[in-house]
Amino acid sequence: MSADTSQRLRDTILELSRGRGPDKTICPSDAARAIDGDNWRELMEQARDAARELAREGRVVITQGGKPVDPDSEWRGPIRIAFSAR
Repeated sequence: MSADTSQRLRDTILELSRGRGPDKTICPSDAARAIDGDNWRELMEQARDAARELAREGRVVITQGGKPVDPDSEWRGPIRIAFSAR
C-alpha cells in the first residue's frame, strides 16, 4: 500500500467515524468508497489494515457482532469501526 493511500484511508476513517459519533459505526468500505468509488473493492484490505493501525493507537474501536475485537487478533468477516473519544 502506498504511504499516500494509507494516510488517506486513515484520515478518511477518522473523519467518517468522528462524524458518526462514538455510538455509531462505519464500514471499512465507506472509507474505501470515499477514496475511490469505482475501485473501492481493491482498497478493502488496505482499509482494514488502516483500521487495525488506528485501533492499536486507540483512535478507533473495531467491532464484530457488536463487540470490540483485538486489532492484533485473527478476525474474518465483516467489521465495523467506531470513533474512540478517549
